[in-house]
Amino acid sequence: MGVAGPFPGYAGRPPGPVMDRDEADRAMARLGAEHEAIETSLLALQDHAGRRLLEGADLTGVTKERWAATEQSITLLWGYFDAYAGAIDAAREIRARRRSPSRDDLLALTELLRGQGVTVASTAARPDPSITGPAKLSERFTLEELVTRMNELYARSLDMVVASDSVWSALPARIDLLAAELRRTRSLAHSVGVRPGGHPAGDDLESITHELATLRVQVISDPLAFWLPGPGSATPGGGRPDTTRYDRAARALDNVRREIEAVLAVRQDAEQRLVHLRDLLSRADRTLAEARSARGEVLAKIAASEVPAVSGPPTALQERLAAASEYRRHAQWHRLSPLLESLEREAEDELLRARESLSAVTAPLAVRAELRGRLDAYKAKVARHGLAEDPVLIERYDAARRMLWSAPCDLRVAGQAVLRYQEAMAELLDVRRTSAPEDRR
Repeated sequence: MGVAGPFPGYAGRPPGPVMDRDEADRAMARLGAEHEAIETSLLALQDHAGRRLLEGADLTGVTKERWAATEQSITLLWGYFDAYAGAIDAAREIRARRRSPSRDDLLALTELLRGQGVTVASTAARPDPSITGPAKLSERFTLEELVTRMNELYARSLDMVVASDSVWSALPARIDLLAAELRRTRSLAHSVGVRPGGHPAGDDLESITHELATLRVQVISDPLAFWLPGPGSATPGGGRPDTTRYDRAARALDNVRREIEAVLAVRQDAEQRLVHLRDLLSRADRTLAEARSARGEVLAKIAASEVPAVSGPPTALQERLAAASEYRRHAQWHRLSPLLESLEREAEDELLRARESLSAVTAPLAVRAELRGRLDAYKAKVARHGLAEDPVLIERYDAARRMLWSAPCDLRVAGQAVLRYQEAMAELLDVRRTSAPEDRR
């Protein structure tokens, strides 16, 4: 589809001594091959798909400006090529006059092949002064200068054509594929109630739809606005299409698609999640009821203790759970999805707070149970050492037991009573250990 590169460079020498017959024949052969290469390149440019698309497109912006200049360059290129071909034909005509050219023939060939023997009428090509410099009625070139000029115009024209064709080959097809994916996602979104104005994902889909439609129109009419030239590249068409806006739209659609999939997942397991939520809130409610009952027991059995208050049942969560059930009943999955997520977090937190409240309320009873256990353990230890009938220990045990098994129980006083019983036990055991050696003697 493209043209490989610029024309072959002209290898002629500057005007100098008159060429002999062999030099003239070699130059004629080289010029013939060069003429064919240039013609092939120009015809390839003329048939380039990108050039044909540019001719038929309704262009805007920078592409419109550059194509207007490129069209002038291509017209000028053919004018230069015709002059170049005319010079070759004239040289061939001179050489064909006789088998051994005369000195006048060789002088004419030397001037034509090495000197400024090619005249181009500017009025025929109507070049843009910005391309060829100030406008002139005619210009004279050497064949080498003419090829250099054609190379510059050709490279500039080919660069513009290849860049436009590259953008048109890359972006519109990708935009169309993304638009097809967008239509499928919108259909899926509508099936679960995600619509513009009712859900952020619906608004995002609307925005992406508008962006893709706008992007496609701009790419078709102004492809060079989406072209990033390669840094330092001298090859025509060096660079790549700018896909920044396309990539941004693709990422946005991917995010919306994941959100729609999350809503679909909600539709599939909504009932199971609602049952789990009801169970969590029911357990939290029962735990709070147990904490309230335990608080009354603690206030009746434990004296001089700060018992924290217990909050009421989670009515706000129950109301939101009822709203979630309504959303499911009416297939409002886009509203149910975020509500279920927040309810699950808050229900877990509510159950944790209920358990912490029960632990805080029953802490005095746990302290009393711990003191009772310690007192019974000390009594068992006293019995193992044969001190169960000691009157001091009996008195202190009875005092501690009355405090721990009476209501209301003063935990601070009861704890001191258990400590006194422990100290008396330890003192008697120490006395017994120190007197044991004398008893054995």
